[in-house]
Amino acid sequence: VIGPVIMVIGLSVAVVASQMAMGQAGGNQAVDYAQSLLLSGFTFAVTVVVAVFGSKMMKLVPILIGVGAGYVAALLMGLVDTAPIAAAPWFAVPHFETPQINWQAALFMLPVAIAPAIEHIGGVMAIGKVTGKDYAKDPGLDKTLAGDGLGVCVAGLIGGPPVTTYGEVTGAVMITKNGNPKIMTWAAIFAICMAFFGKFNAFLASIPLPVMGGIMILLFGTIASLGLKTLIDAKVDLMQPKNLVIVSSVLTTGVGGMIIKLGSVSFAGVGLCAVLAIILNWILPDEKPAETLPGGEI
Repeated sequence: VIGPVIMVIGLSVAVVASQMAMGQAGGNQAVDYAQSLLLSGFTFAVTVVVAVFGSKMMKLVPILIGVGAGYVAALLMGLVDTAPIAAAPWFAVPHFETPQINWQAALFMLPVAIAPAIEHIGGVMAIGKVTGKDYAKDPGLDKTLAGDGLGVCVAGLIGGPPVTTYGEVTGAVMITKNGNPKIMTWAAIFAICMAFFGKFNAFLASIPLPVMGGIMILLFGTIASLGLKTLIDAKVDLMQPKNLVIVSSVLTTGVGGMIIKLGSVSFAGVGLCAVLAIILNWILPDEKPAETLPGGEI
């Protein structure tokens, strides 16, 4: 069940990565097509070369090196607007909103929360496969889900958007091999501190779409590859009808963008295919092993 769901996490956002690599945003061509392909291809190539052939130190930061090289190339191609960086203040307090309680909206979001909760479980399983640790047992899904929910609440209290478990982070961990939780903690603290520097935020906003597209192609692809590795490690026999039905159905509904609407509530993507996989695994019978007769015949 976990393997195909992890594959869907990566493949479901593959379209977004490809669009970014082509310089498209919201269905519109934001950056010249030919220049976008050249820039995203260059960024992708630099990241791959560093990740595969770089020194031990360079392999820790291939994504940063790839983004940096792509940004320099974009500057030389005239695709970076530096005016917002120059106009941005050095120090800026993020905009905070006054929290308001809306019970109607809260009740509406309760069933919707099932999808990100399932996606969270898939993300925890995926990162566990990468690091070789079972986070479902230690610290436990109850604690990881509680932490994810607490993060959503804090984000809402300070006027930020809802947060969820991001699959691209799993891809980054796979490439950099940086799976130490302490590193992630310090990285989070650093990100919070940098949010108060206006020029840094303006710099991040100035990174062209094709540069990030070249990176995302690699990150999202690694997640799908991890799902395939999960199936291989578990020695899943796809010749068995039950396994074939589960994997095929999950991939088709997850990647195909199927949406099921129940009144005002919609289920799609990882949440939908995970529920489908669980139900199919529950109701479909396991194939009985063939019996061998005394004479050795089956």
